[in-house]
Amino acid sequence: MLVLTRKAGESIQIGDEIELTILSVHGDQIKIGINAPKDVDIHRKEIYLSIKESNNEAASIDESLLSKLKADKPDL
Repeated sequence: MLVLTRKAGESIQIGDEIELTILSVHGDQIKIGINAPKDVDIHRKEIYLSIKESNNEAASIDESLLSKLKADKPDL
C-alpha cells in the first residue's frame, strides 16, 4: 500500500484520468473529491463489497433447482 500525506486543497493523481482532492479535514473525518470519467464506478468499500456479494449470490446456481428444472422440461 502506498501511503501519501496531503493537506486540504492538495490532490493525488491516479493515471491520466483520476484525481483525488482532499477537500477538508475535521477531526477524524476527511472529505475527498474524486474527479474521474463517467464510466468509472466509484463506491465506498462497504457498498462495493455488498454489491459484489449480491452479484455472486445471483450468479450461483442451486444444483437441486437446476435438476428440477431439467426434469420438468419436456424434450423437444
